[in-house]
Amino acid sequence: MSRRDLIQMSETERAEFLAAAHNASLTTIGSDGYPHTTAMWYGLLDGTIHFATYAKSQKILNARRNPKISVLLEDGNAYAELRGVMIQGDAAIIDDPDLAAEVMFDMTARYEGVDVRVLGPDAQDAVRQRAAKRAVLKVVPVRVMSWDHRKLGGIY
Repeated sequence: MSRRDLIQMSETERAEFLAAAHNASLTTIGSDGYPHTTAMWYGLLDGTIHFATYAKSQKILNARRNPKISVLLEDGNAYAELRGVMIQGDAAIIDDPDLAAEVMFDMTARYEGVDVRVLGPDAQDAVRQRAAKRAVLKVVPVRVMSWDHRKLGGIY
């Protein structure tokens, strides 16, 4: 068994890792052919990563032109603690303010600990107003890689 096999996360471990609030690095390809990487918060709808971002943002413009993207989520400070998931895939751009609001509701709960749905209509309307200018970038995985160095037990 290779070290790669030893540190790979199971499907359940990957799902649990994605369910935690991590910063994601989203990489799109710019018009000049160079990678364009940005740190992003993400929503997790039906186990799939969704980003709600301004419809006129560079990452959306890039993904409309070339849907090939990469998303990296990582955790850990010391080598023995490193774990992460990298998803290579295609971006599905969805211009739907209601979906953008759902993604934003999820992000607010995950990152800020506030469930907008229980705060009432005024809070929900405030999110929906912000969502009106956003598009959703849904990550459609083609290849998923993962690692969890904690599985090595400190042995490299």
